[in-house]
Amino acid sequence: MQPVYFSYIGTAFVIGLVMFLRIRSMRRAQRLRLETLWIIPAIYAVFTALVFSQSPPHGLQWVYACIALVAGALLGWRRGALMRIQVDPETHVLNQQASPAALLFILVLVGARQLLRLEAVSLGVNVALATDLLMVFALGLFAATRLEMFLRARRLLNAARAESLS
Repeated sequence: MQPVYFSYIGTAFVIGLVMFLRIRSMRRAQRLRLETLWIIPAIYAVFTALVFSQSPPHGLQWVYACIALVAGALLGWRRGALMRIQVDPETHVLNQQASPAALLFILVLVGARQLLRLEAVSLGVNVALATDLLMVFALGLFAATRLEMFLRARRLLNAARAESLS
């Protein structure tokens, strides 16, 4: 076997293991803390800025980066809408339960990145630009997912509090 196939097998194994563990944990609801939803997008924004500093886009590549950000945000908003959010009527504690479809978005993103990384040279793709675009796409995805969840959870929480007062 050639070394590239070992990379495919290793990637498939890791993704399969992560998917198995994640799907198993998705069966139960987890507490949703509105005050911490900003942390993952902020960390990822710093990580993306570091990647951009290594190979900043030039000219028209900035347009592609903006398109990737918007596309990621659109899919992220949809992914956030797929998350189930519930408010405990007595304690007003928020809980979330991820949808398997929401996990599929991340799986496709990871798969596309891995495939591009392995096949970029033979396809004649600018690896630095492709990495930048995937990073910006993921940033839009994570940020919009969290924003949609924050807005919807806050609305549900306010409605539950108003209902308990009446």
